[in-house]
Amino acid sequence: MPTPQKDTTPPDTPPKAAATLYACGLQCPGPIVELNKKTRELRPGDVIEVSATDTGFAKDLPAWCERTGFELLSLKRDGAKLVGLVRKPGEGARPAESSAPAAAQNDKTIVVFSNDMDRVMAAFIIANGAAAMGRRVTLFFTFWGLNVLRKKEAPAVEKGFMDRMFGWMMPKGPEKLKLSKMNMAGMGTAMMKRVMKQKNVQSLPELIALAQEQGVQLVACTMSMDVMGIKREELIDGIEEGGVATYLANAETADVNLFI
Repeated sequence: MPTPQKDTTPPDTPPKAAATLYACGLQCPGPIVELNKKTRELRPGDVIEVSATDTGFAKDLPAWCERTGFELLSLKRDGAKLVGLVRKPGEGARPAESSAPAAAQNDKTIVVFSNDMDRVMAAFIIANGAAAMGRRVTLFFTFWGLNVLRKKEAPAVEKGFMDRMFGWMMPKGPEKLKLSKMNMAGMGTAMMKRVMKQKNVQSLPELIALAQEQGVQLVACTMSMDVMGIKREELIDGIEEGGVATYLANAETADVNLFI
């Protein structure tokens, strides 16, 4: 009878990755957003290797896995990179309680009241991160927050004198927003945008486009639109209109409600 061959495979050999994701250079929420997209291509049980240089990824990746039902096999530092191995849940596996997409108790809502660039960026970073974790996210834009949704070059619409005055005085779109602190007649905002570009931080227009791509619901407050003289034609595409009941209906199914 032949002698069985001895298994020489080290017991701690990591599983072979079916896919890789290079997210180095991306700032938060870029790595987990790209990971969420990439894992849609995987089959149940597949392993993906992801590398990132964002220092926050050391905590973001375990949190993402815990909340989506993915298994974190390893997370190690390799020079300036963090390299993680993640396994997609297999067929028949019982998902974690929080991994069910759009579970009612896991919805997130954010009221965007401000039109300060830094505050609005925070809202969209949180929204994109939550969407990447499989949550249903609603952003409700009211009063000054409506300026975030204005088109850079809107079509001419008929307005009264006061409505036109509001339109002239308010910033038109995300590229015209200013910092809440250290704006310095626009110099601080320009400096911040330059530094963000150098450090590969997504701009506000990019974050808005990413949110729409991920299915984040953007709702414009109709009362504020009427008061401030903003017409539907002046808002970017893909925006929904709603009132306080729309917001409250979403807020009642959310476990996180923020006012920014």
